[in-house]
Amino acid sequence: MNNSTFKVLRPGINTTYQDEGRFSVQHLGIPTGGCMDHQSFLLANELVGNKKKYGVIEFAYQGPLLKLIKGKTKIATTGNIFFKITNLNNETIIGECNRSYNLNEGDSIDILATNKSTYGYMSVEGGFKIESFCNSVSTLSKKGIGANNGNKISLEDKIITNTNRKNENNFKASILLDNPNTIRVLKGPQYNFFSEKSKKLFFSQSYKVSNLTDRMGMRLAGEALKNVINTNIRSEGITKGAIQVPADGQPIILLSDGPTIGGYPKIANIITADYDLLIQKIPGTNISFKCIDLKEAELLYKKKRDNISKIIKNIKEIN
Repeated sequence: MNNSTFKVLRPGINTTYQDEGRFSVQHLGIPTGGCMDHQSFLLANELVGNKKKYGVIEFAYQGPLLKLIKGKTKIATTGNIFFKITNLNNETIIGECNRSYNLNEGDSIDILATNKSTYGYMSVEGGFKIESFCNSVSTLSKKGIGANNGNKISLEDKIITNTNRKNENNFKASILLDNPNTIRVLKGPQYNFFSEKSKKLFFSQSYKVSNLTDRMGMRLAGEALKNVINTNIRSEGITKGAIQVPADGQPIILLSDGPTIGGYPKIANIITADYDLLIQKIPGTNISFKCIDLKEAELLYKKKRDNISKIIKNIKEIN
């Protein structure tokens, strides 16, 4: 089979294969997982002509340094990142996000850092040659599940594509970066466990995103919330974006790799339309919450989907 192969010269931070996630397995204790930033994931595949089911490489803060040691391929990076591409003659170009590039044997791509954001993505034309588990290639590294034997991408690993480059043309998407620090939420099932003062406090104060943040959850730091009923509940099913409040009164937002059940009261839940925005917040960022109702959340979700479709529709060929 004609394909291309990268050698990993630096793995980066928390670099894994991800797709949309692993569905209908939460009853087995397996999180949905999948890409943290859904818009960036979809765009990465569109820019290289892939179907949205294809896996991509996701990284946090710093991405990998990869050398193409066999074949030729097309790559695209999405998110807000700094990277460069160097060819065999040591000629270097500074990369541009949200567009594709053609790589030839001997070229390297060095994804240096994200820019005031957490996650970035890299796709290849035809997708990566990786194994699926429960209809998903997403890696859940803390449980050893998914592509790459459930492991993060490591130094000296070989990354193999399904095909060599077939399309010589490249493509670019235009995205307006909007990065508000107000995150919209719905009231959680245990909202009334908290004092009236704490309810008001939750929506009026700013929380700092702590360093204790990963794909499983995001811990926040602020004035403690007071639970007036019980700081524990019988464990129950839990959703991505749920905001739990343990006994110390400091909220924890459960993210893509979070648990499938939880025993702490949930004061609120991040709306789907704002999830991508939330997970790109870096530690030290101050965020606040705004409560909306279900009808507005549904309308915002539709607006978000329509906006992604508009971005994809307006992708332009650049050579």
